[in-house]
Amino acid sequence: MDTSLLDKGFNGGILIAKNGAIIYEKYRGLIDLRKKDSITASTSLHIASTSKTFTATAILRMVKEGKLFLDDSVNKFFPGFPYPGITVKMLLCHRSGLPNYLYFLSNSDWDKKVYAQNKDVLDFLIKSKPDKSFTANSRMAYCNTNYVLLALIIEKISGRSFPEYMKEKFFEPLQMKNTYVFSLKDTLAATPSFSNNGTYWNYDFLDGTYGDKNIYSTPQDLLKWDQAFYTEQILNKELLDSAFKGYSFEKPSIHNYGLGWRLEFLPNGKRVIYHYGKWHGFNSAFARLPDEKVTIIILGNRFTRAVYNAGYFSYDIFGDYMRRQPDAEEESENADTVKKQTPADKRSKKSHR
Repeated sequence: MDTSLLDKGFNGGILIAKNGAIIYEKYRGLIDLRKKDSITASTSLHIASTSKTFTATAILRMVKEGKLFLDDSVNKFFPGFPYPGITVKMLLCHRSGLPNYLYFLSNSDWDKKVYAQNKDVLDFLIKSKPDKSFTANSRMAYCNTNYVLLALIIEKISGRSFPEYMKEKFFEPLQMKNTYVFSLKDTLAATPSFSNNGTYWNYDFLDGTYGDKNIYSTPQDLLKWDQAFYTEQILNKELLDSAFKGYSFEKPSIHNYGLGWRLEFLPNGKRVIYHYGKWHGFNSAFARLPDEKVTIIILGNRFTRAVYNAGYFSYDIFGDYMRRQPDAEEESENADTVKKQTPADKRSKKSHR
């Protein structure tokens, strides 16, 4: 960590644990680079796409409780939804073929001074019917729209807001005292983020949606989250196994996606369960090595790709994880800049990070 991350402008927290016991923990830098308040173990940082692990687990919890089924049609929850043939399971494993709201809203006439929220994304899909990226369940492509809709399904079934539901069902029972779902009332209190050169990263109109992102947490709280998956405290074994199973095998690859988790299935039999992320100046790396029961957590609020390299290459400390130079898929999973989308973008993996 000293050579690969801490001397490269890192600003955030690192925690590595084995069998639930912390073997390395470090906090570096400032909560706000414009002030002098140091980051500590209780500083909540945006975990970006790592939030998807929570949203997916909440859906599976509802499956466990008999409140929905993975094969339920999305149309069951949203009358007038103009994309038939899409199921809850397809949303979870990114096989829906839906367009990415980060692009279709950005390229629309949406007033960029107004925060878009989850219902706005649904209403736009129903009203404007942007083109699908591909036929449902024909392949996998990472798309944030899926998890915005899953958060809406959670709200519809529970009758609670997504922030309230997550607090009641997960954060409080697991004693994750510094974890919460960001909503617009938190804009003045939440930890800010910064570009690599230290420039403050302003909120934009896409900061009002959750499910795909917008959970703030700490390395210590995420360790509690990790450890819960070694028990049946939040899900039974059958559902846990389904979450960590790959669902896309159209192309030979060690990479796959489960129900809310990215996966690596290595030729030597090793397996990595993880979810990295990026949103504005925030970076997150969250990886689980089940063979060794190792957890690697890195959260930062000053953008640096070194977060991903440090997480990725640290696997080999604990076993033969055949590390190579990480590709774009490893580096980030949530777009933090949005440009005009071209036909080539629609065909590219990068437009679905």
